[in-house]
Amino acid sequence: QVQLVESGGGLVQPGGSRGLSCAASGTIFFPIYTMNWYRQAPGKQRELVATIRSGGSTNYADSVQGRFTISRDNAKNTVYLQMNSLKPEDTAVYYCNANSHSLTFWGQGTLLTVSS
Repeated sequence: QVQLVESGGGLVQPGGSRGLSCAASGTIFFPIYTMNWYRQAPGKQRELVATIRSGGSTNYADSVQGRFTISRDNAKNTVYLQMNSLKPEDTAVYYCNANSHSLTFWGQGTLLTVSS
C-alpha cells in the first residue's frame, strides 16, 4: 500500500509565496517514480502543474512557468512545490501524483487559497 500525503496549503496573499510538500510512504521505490503536482480549481478540471522525473528533469504548465519550482528529495521520499508570485487564479486544491509505468498513486490534496 502506498500513501502520498500533501501539506503546506493555506491562505496566502497575492504576490506571496508558499511551499507544498508531498511525502510518500509504503511499498514504493520513490526514486523511480515520476512525480507530478496537479491542481483543481472550483468548477474546473484537474490540470497538470509541474513534473519531475526520476532523472531530475522538470516541466511546468505555461501558467506557472517562472513562478513555481518542483524538486524532490529521494532520501526523504518527498517532492516539493515552491510557489512564488502567487495570484488569485492559483487558488485550487493541489494534488500530488506518483507515476511509474502502469502504477499511479494520488494524495488527498491540500487547499491553497490566494486572496487578500
